[in-house]
Amino acid sequence: MDDDAEQQHQSIPTPAAAVTAAPSYARTEWAKAFRTALTHDDAATRDRAVERGRRWRAVLAGMAEGRLRIGSRTPVEGLPAWVTPEVVRGGFATGAASAAGPLQPYETEAARRFGVPAERAALFAHCLTEPGLAWLSDLLDSGHYEVTLPEEAALLTVAWLVRTGEVAGAVDLAETLEPHAGTVRFLPRPSRIPAAAPGHVHRRTVADARRTLERRRPNEAVETQREALAVWNPFADDVLRHWLETTGTGRVLDVAPDEDWYARGAALLTRRRTLAAEHIRCRKHRDPKENLGILIAALEESVARRPLDPRRLGLLRTAVEAMVRRRGLPGSPRHADLRRRQSAQAALPSHHALAGLAARRLAALPQESGAVDVGPPTAEVSAGESRETALPVGAVLPASVRRVVEGTLSAPLATLVERGVVPSAEVLAELVPQLVAATTARSYPDGPLRTLMAAHHRAFGNRRSLLLLNLERQVRAEELPWVRAVTAFRSDPDGDRAALDALRELGEIAVRSFPGTILPNPLVRELAVLVRQADLGAPWWRSWPRTSSWARSARSSSPRRASRPSCCAARCTSGTTASTTPPSATWRSWRPAGTCSARPTPAAQAPARHPGSPHCAHGAPKTRAPGRWRATAR
Repeated sequence: MDDDAEQQHQSIPTPAAAVTAAPSYARTEWAKAFRTALTHDDAATRDRAVERGRRWRAVLAGMAEGRLRIGSRTPVEGLPAWVTPEVVRGGFATGAASAAGPLQPYETEAARRFGVPAERAALFAHCLTEPGLAWLSDLLDSGHYEVTLPEEAALLTVAWLVRTGEVAGAVDLAETLEPHAGTVRFLPRPSRIPAAAPGHVHRRTVADARRTLERRRPNEAVETQREALAVWNPFADDVLRHWLETTGTGRVLDVAPDEDWYARGAALLTRRRTLAAEHIRCRKHRDPKENLGILIAALEESVARRPLDPRRLGLLRTAVEAMVRRRGLPGSPRHADLRRRQSAQAALPSHHALAGLAARRLAALPQESGAVDVGPPTAEVSAGESRETALPVGAVLPASVRRVVEGTLSAPLATLVERGVVPSAEVLAELVPQLVAATTARSYPDGPLRTLMAAHHRAFGNRRSLLLLNLERQVRAEELPWVRAVTAFRSDPDGDRAALDALRELGEIAVRSFPGTILPNPLVRELAVLVRQADLGAPWWRSWPRTSSWARSARSSSPRRASRPSCCAARCTSGTTASTTPPSATWRSWRPAGTCSARPTPAAQAPARHPGSPHCAHGAPKTRAPGRWRATAR
């Protein structure tokens, strides 16, 4: 043995220091918001930047003072993991709860109706009394409530437990919520429209669609054309008519103008200056080479009692003759019909005005969910709306506006696919979380509880993810105390059956609705998650990524290079390197153009072919367009 063993220093492993987030990203985002708030041309964008900057300042202050632990699943000191934090870009928590802040209008109205102080703690205490529980129970039965944040489902869950006879569970849940009752909003939001059915999903929320419509701005090209048709064309007709008074039976200025003509000409010039100050989009009247510009310049000279030189007189006569030849004399049937059609076009309502009307209609619906019926928001302009917005009665919303509104439709997934709201498998993959939430809610036998949990899962799906470090994981719906309190009432506590139902429905719709397309990677990834949740053990392969070493090798082996021996030698044999051979499960999905369309064959079994042959060693034709990717249909 080594006598000096006891004197040797033993290496004691030291625990690795926890990784923390640096404030540099937050400072950069705050600087961007500050610059936008100072320099952007749009006032609404500046206001949003000011609010964004306020949140980033809160992040920086919290990190500096130690109140925020960015990277933890409980980043805000004093808030448990189940409280939804306010999160900004990058997963940074601001230090406030999303359900905190000043009282909402419906909370103030509820306090007035209940006869309690306008405080969240007083509202929470009243909802635990017999009248408050009766009010919550009526909401449960009617479904006329809206859950925009997961916390708004807590008191409804308490009321359901009480009326089911689970008083002990309701007391435990109330005790868990009570420490945060003064700051966090647990009161449900009443709604005139019942909550969506548990099996319904939607592509976008009403709030998202409303914000999209509110951001619509006038189309400058369309508004310029509208100004030309409604303002400058009638003015050009008046100026042309004024010059035609001097023609007599010959050409312009064959008849000497009188004093009344000069006075009316001066009035036209004054009118032109007024119109130019009010309508600034159209600039053709300012162009001295345009017909209207020539007529105005000549009128200015004539009103000033300066004789027209031969060049300007020739331009004037040419312009007048061209305008009459093209459209006819002002007031003639051909000219009147043209101006009537142009006037009807100019009177059509603009798309941004109709988008604003649709946004106002959506503002009356529940904001954080889909719309059960998109008929009223896409209806024609009514008489009352016409008086308020000056839009013509019976005006129809354009397709671009209807498409945004129809994206809020809350219906079964098959219905959305049939109506074109889900146009591709990529969009179908975006709806998987909602589909899983809907199938999970079906496992609750009680109808009111099933509707409540479906609304809660939709709200929980909108919860923003946190920036997590040190291998921590995001908060799951099962960790919320009100969800945990009713887990025992599920017919499928583990969720295996719900995941299997969602997997079957999603796979059937994907194959039937999009049969000619390869399932995109996002959808395959979601299907794989459902397979794991259902504990089926079935493997799933995703398409070979285009940025893989195989793709790079395919580009380097393009037939444009002389070193490429042949299609089969480069791609279709098993003699290629591992970096250039795709997995056997995905060889049908992707292959580089310029390669063989047959199944890979060992090199020893492949008959020899000349490299320049239009067919590979298998007799299958090569694809064209070297260096590009192409999907096969096998």
